[in-house]
Amino acid sequence: MKRATDPEGRPLRTLRVGEAIRHALAELLARGTLRDERLDRHIVSISEVRVSPDLRHATAFVMPVGADPAGRDSVVEALNAQSRRIRAELARVVRLKWAVQIRFRLDQSFDEGARIDALLRRVASGRQEGQEGRPRGGPEDPEGGAAGPD
Repeated sequence: MKRATDPEGRPLRTLRVGEAIRHALAELLARGTLRDERLDRHIVSISEVRVSPDLRHATAFVMPVGADPAGRDSVVEALNAQSRRIRAELARVVRLKWAVQIRFRLDQSFDEGARIDALLRRVASGRQEGQEGRPRGGPEDPEGGAAGPD
């Protein structure tokens, strides 16, 4: 019998466990149970948790909201320093056969999305500038004016 997978080929069970861990991490950070001044200064968004197929290892992708690059790195360092305590808390909340070993990484998808958005805006503004100088009524003008040859 074939196992259920998502469009990228990942088993649905790992996705469900990843979501459960993400929710538990969000609750843990919202309660403020981790005592670290680097974490107290920032709001941390957990965008995704990827779990290994054996459910023993997880990588949480985080983004400190409104932090400069140095602040982002310090938040990730603080979370990785607290990973043993976080692991114990997760073991209490998310019932699995093993306590998942978690590590934290900075989520680059926000920066990548902003870069792509800026490129698309630049292309769109270049098209608008190019259309202003083009004469209307030519054969390539879809709005008409002069008709092309018959």
